[in-house]
Amino acid sequence: MTAVNSIGSTLTSRCSGQLHLLAGERLERDLLHANSLPSATGRLYTMHRFTQVDVFTDKLMLGNPVAVVHDADGLTTQQMADFANWTNLSETTFLSAPTDERADYQVRIFTTRLELPFAGHPTLGSAHAWLEAGGRPRNPEMIIQQCGAGLVRVRRDGARLAFAAPPLIRGGDVEPNDLTEIIAVLGIDRDLVVDSQWADNGPGWVALLLSDAETVLSLHPKTPAAGRFDAIGVIGPYPADSEVDFEVRAFTPQEGLREDPVTGSLNAALAEWLIGTGRAPDSYIAAQGTAIGRRGRVQVSKLDGEVWTGGDTVTGVSGTAHI
Repeated sequence: MTAVNSIGSTLTSRCSGQLHLLAGERLERDLLHANSLPSATGRLYTMHRFTQVDVFTDKLMLGNPVAVVHDADGLTTQQMADFANWTNLSETTFLSAPTDERADYQVRIFTTRLELPFAGHPTLGSAHAWLEAGGRPRNPEMIIQQCGAGLVRVRRDGARLAFAAPPLIRGGDVEPNDLTEIIAVLGIDRDLVVDSQWADNGPGWVALLLSDAETVLSLHPKTPAAGRFDAIGVIGPYPADSEVDFEVRAFTPQEGLREDPVTGSLNAALAEWLIGTGRAPDSYIAAQGTAIGRRGRVQVSKLDGEVWTGGDTVTGVSGTAHI
């Protein structure tokens, strides 16, 4: 990687293609360091390396994108929240130096309206971006991410990344009154629900197992009945010998029943539930995003008693962000 520190100079990187450096910008250890730029209102903006990664796909625009801001140590919580709201993606993450000596980096995860302690596809997308920017984990086979939920391990499995499922914040059966409200949101009959479970590992998931994948794909949730639940996940099995084993969909009623294209945290919680109850094998593939034109593929495996959730990741955008 080479750079000339002058106006109009060009950085050539195996990861980022070509970036144009402005006066005062510099590279150290493959990291693009911020330089302050005044806005028209006099506010100082800083420049940060920026990556947008498509997660749970090997083909760009068929997974779930996450925006990743690097070298974000100097940003305030409000600046992070404002930028995440501006990107208008399901999540935006901010990488900084860890405060726990066991971690390789720290990440903060924001939706357009709040900060999450953990989320799955941002974990994999952030790890991908950190590695692509020259990050070197202490253990070549295992990345340690520090986030609001604690330390999360990310395993390198060839070209794929997979995270160890974090512990649930809330589990157990769904109360009958809650289930009635969720069924009303989804617009389905009670007899199509095989089982239900709280599956909250950070975003607030409550999960329903439906009779089959076809029923999952036919769902048309009712916005007026959005209710009080932050995150509703549904899963249903495909027939034997299908390309994939399950179909998953994820809805966020508090955000106007937006459907998430592919959801790592939900799939991790579903895997622990379904494998633990014998409804799923120790290794399977879940499809997600089918109903909205995506082709997400989530690879689930249970190894040495731990559930790992992973998939492919691909960079879609790289450059700099003024924050």
